[in-house]
Formats: sequence, structure tokens, C-alpha cells
Amino acid sequence: MRRGGELSSSIPLPAQGPAQPRSDWSTLKRLFPYLWQYKWRALAALVFMVGAKLANVGVPWLLKHLVDAMDVKVGDPAAVLVVPIGLLVAYGLLRLSTSLFTELRDLVFSKATQGAARSIALETFRHLHSLSLRFHLERQTGGMTRDIERGVRGIESLISFSLFSIIPTLIEVAMVLTILAVKFDAWFAWITIAALVLYIAFTVSITEWRTKFRREANEFDSAAHTKAVDSLLNYETVKYFNNEAFEAGRYDESLKRLRRARLKAQTTLSMLNTGQQLIIAVGLVAMLWRATTGVVEGRMTLGDLVMINAYMIQLYIPLNFLGVLYREIKQSLTDLDKMFTLMEREREVADKPGAQPLRGGDWTVRFEHVTFAYEPARTILHDVSFEIPAGKTVAVVGPSGSGKSTLARLLYRFYDVQQGRITIAGQDVREVTQASVRQAIGIVPQDTVLFNDTVEYNIAYGRPGASRDEVVEVARASRIHDFIASTPKGYDTMVGERGLKLSGGEKQRVAIARTLLKDPPILIFDEATSALDSANERAIQAELKSAAQYKTTLVIAHRLSTVVDAHEILVMEAGRIIERGTHQALLARNGRYAEMWALQQSAEGERFTEVMGM
Repeated sequence: MRRGGELSSSIPLPAQGPAQPRSDWSTLKRLFPYLWQYKWRALAALVFMVGAKLANVGVPWLLKHLVDAMDVKVGDPAAVLVVPIGLLVAYGLLRLSTSLFTELRDLVFSKATQGAARSIALETFRHLHSLSLRFHLERQTGGMTRDIERGVRGIESLISFSLFSIIPTLIEVAMVLTILAVKFDAWFAWITIAALVLYIAFTVSITEWRTKFRREANEFDSAAHTKAVDSLLNYETVKYFNNEAFEAGRYDESLKRLRRARLKAQTTLSMLNTGQQLIIAVGLVAMLWRATTGVVEGRMTLGDLVMINAYMIQLYIPLNFLGVLYREIKQSLTDLDKMFTLMEREREVADKPGAQPLRGGDWTVRFEHVTFAYEPARTILHDVSFEIPAGKTVAVVGPSGSGKSTLARLLYRFYDVQQGRITIAGQDVREVTQASVRQAIGIVPQDTVLFNDTVEYNIAYGRPGASRDEVVEVARASRIHDFIASTPKGYDTMVGERGLKLSGGEKQRVAIARTLLKDPPILIFDEATSALDSANERAIQAELKSAAQYKTTLVIAHRLSTVVDAHEILVMEAGRIIERGTHQALLARNGRYAEMWALQQSAEGERFTEVMGM
């Protein structure tokens, strides 16, 4: 057999480089299919939007006629009573129509906005659960959740700002330019167009330049959040080592970097706002100068001056926020790109196209010449072969780091082997669906992590929908019912984040209970009783033995006393099986297993002597 170093050099492992930010158009194209399913709502919203803008554009026109009517009819009391009242009523109706159409637009399209946000968030959540264990071991939970949170918020902001602010403003600009050019002269349109082009060019160029500062601030914000979450999750460890000041210092360093990035963003924002106001002021002065000259020369009425001034105010007020809107849209696209990057993270372990569910029957498990490495430089398993016959129990023992728990991860298909294969009921686990493989396997892990919910919820997680009676039955079997019943809230007791309100032994018994509730044909016990005291261990061992009867069972153990009844015991060392056989046969061989047995029996004897001596 080749040496580990030579073998591992040929093992292909996935490499994930840092994702490059996509272009804004690529992000929009990625978002479009989620909105397209609401196309009729978008069309209705567009109709209401145009209606609102038509009403809004009609207001200055009405004001012009109101002013002109008042000017022409001076000295005619009857006309003054009739004409202005009619115009005033029409003015009120136009204002009401603007608000009504705007609210209808928001009401119609809100379902599309929330629906798209929900679809993308749900797809991201499902995709994250489909990613390999390697990704989740390397992830930074705080930063990742922040990216998802900002991405969902970015969808709503992007749609709101673009559809409800930018597009309506462009429609209104087109209408106003047409009115000015047709009713008066082209100079009004050209002045407006020149101001708009200069304003937009300045806004886009400055915003593009300062986007990097906003992106940098986001990175530092995620880093700070990651450190805070990580520190709080490890609260007890921080206390054990009296490192509160150290953790505060790490967090403060992240906050300092965030502060510097945000100060840069604020400084450049002030530059942007000042330049925008200068362009708007010059445009307004030019338009009013042109209109005032027209009134003085008799080419325009006083009502025309009022109308032009009203149009300019209506145009430049939303334009005054264009920089803010564009900046928010760019930020929303950046946040959305982060979430899409998560969604497009390649799955290291994926079902083959057309993969079928695992077929039951003979639940024999086989490892056939399996070689595996987490990293190219270090091979964990070397040409491992063994069989767990249907309904039998095979135990794996050996020192820490020998590859015992890796066997369980590979069987569960958290990773795919680089050489060899693993079969269940004669089917390669890579050829069938992952869901069906995991449905057929129940595991009691060495390190039990619980949800921040009730005891009942955590036990029932083995089979969602199980009744209270079924939950109580498996709790009794795992010898945790009496503890649960003794608590004030019983099965409604909250276990705390990651189950921190329970002891290690209590968490392990909850894990045993939910695996018994799942009742799969294949069982994996990975140091299933390591956190229990001797009395409870012996009692639960009997229950586990009963649960494993007629099931295909893999027991990973450190305490050899827990596996003496296994049909076969595998002794692993440095990723290789060095001995195999029954307990008696291995003792008779007087090899590595016999040596481990003697050491453990001696240690247990010494502990017993110490206890009795007390």
C-alpha cells in the first residue's frame, strides 16, 4: 500500500475561491425571475403610477388657469365666485387622485415585493442547509446571517426606490418637458435637460466612487457582528478564562474599523450633496430667469410663471433625493449580490441528476476500500473495508484522531469519499438521494446541540408531528422522563441556546430519545453515553441494546466496556483497521485491543478504589 503522503496528493478536493462581486445588471437579471411571476401586479402598479403622475402634472396647469382667471375677471364678482370655486374643487380632486393612485400602486405591488423577498430568503435558507458540512464548519455565522438580513431588506429597498421613486420621477420629467417644449419654447426643455444630465452624471460618478467605502463598511459591520455573536455563544469560555476585556478589545477593534469606513462614506456623501444642490440651484435660476423675462416682455402670463415655478419645484424636490435614491439602490444591489453569492455557493455534495431514493430491504452497510481526506495534505482514512450485516452491530474503537467519527460522517454523506465506495442495501450512497440516505439513518452524536426551544420540541425533532405520548415513551426509555417531570414546566421547559440549560448527560439523553423516536433501520451511536455517569450508562446501554436489536448498528466508542456484545469490533489507528473480531477473539489475540482493554480495566479499578477509600 502506498504511503499516506503519496496517496493524498492524488485526492481531488473542492476549492472555493473568494467570489467576485457581479455587475449591477447581472444582479438585476438574477432578481428578475422572482418578480416576473407577479407581472400582472407590476402592470397594474405601472398604470396606477402613470395615473398618479398625470394628476400630479395637472396641478401646476390648474394653478396657472386659476391665477389667470383671477387676473382676467377682476371687477366681475359673479365670475370670481364661479370660476375659482370650480378650479379649487378640481385642484382638490387632482391632489386626492395623486394620493389615491399612489396608495393603490403600493397596495397592488406590495404582494410582489414581499413575495419576491420571501422566495429568495427561503431559497437561500434551503440552499444553506444543502451545503456540505465543510462549508458550515468554516462559516462565520454572525456575518452570514447579517448578509441574509441585509439581502432581504435590499430587495424591498431596491423595488421601492426604483419602481416607486426613480421610474415615477422619469415619467414626470418626460411629461413636464413635453408641456414646456410644446406650450412655451424649447429653451425651457433644454435648460431642464442640461441640468438633469449634469445632475445625473455627477451623482452616478461620485456614487460609484464612494460605493467602495460603503462596501468596506458592510464588511467591517459583518466582522464586528461575527465577533459579537461568537463571543456571546462562548460566554462560559470567556468567563472561565476571565477574558471579558480581551473580547471587548477585539470587538472594539472591529468597531473602530467600521467607524473609519463610515466616516469616509459620510465625508464623500457631503461632497455629493453639495454638488447636487449647486446644480439644482443653477438650473432653477436659469428657468426662472427665462420665465420672468417672458412675463416682462408680454410673451407669458403671470399664470405661466406660476406654472413653470410649480413644475420646477415638483421636478427638483424628487431630484434632490436622487443621490440618496441612487446610493440606496447601489447599496441594495450590493447587499443582494452578497445573498445571491450565498445562493450560488457550489454544493460539494450534491445528488446526481435523476438520483432515485434508497430502496430498503437488506440494510447491510459496506465500506469498500474507502480512502478519504478533509485536506489534501492529510489523509484520514486509508483503504478501509468492512461490513455491517443487516440487523447486526459493529463497533469501532481506537484512540482519538484515528478516523472513527469520520466513518459516521461519510455514511451520512456529509462528505463524499475520494476513493472506494460506501453502500447501503447494495446501493452506492452517491447514486441515491441524500434525503433518503439520511432518512434511513439515526445518529446519537458525541457532541449534542439542541434548539433553543422546549424539551418536547427537541425530542419530537426526531419525528416532527409525534404525539406527546410517543415523546414521553422514548423519554422514559432514555431515562430522562423523571428529570423532565421534576421541572416546573415539564416537557414545556426551555433548554436555552444550544441546550446550555441542560447538563451534558441530560443533553445526551435527549439526543438518544429523539433518535429512538425516529426509529430508523440503521443506527449510529457516536460515543452515545460518554457524558453519562456509570449508573445511567449501564441502564441506557440496556435500552440502546434493545433499540439496536434487528437494526444495522455502527457503534463508535472509547469505553470498550460498552461494545463487548458487538458482533464484530474494529480497532482503528491512524486511519487504518489494524484488528477485527469479537471481544473474546481480540482479547485472545493479545494485540492492541487487549492492551487497550487492560489499560481501561486498570483505570476503572483505580477509580473504584479511590471512591471506596473515600
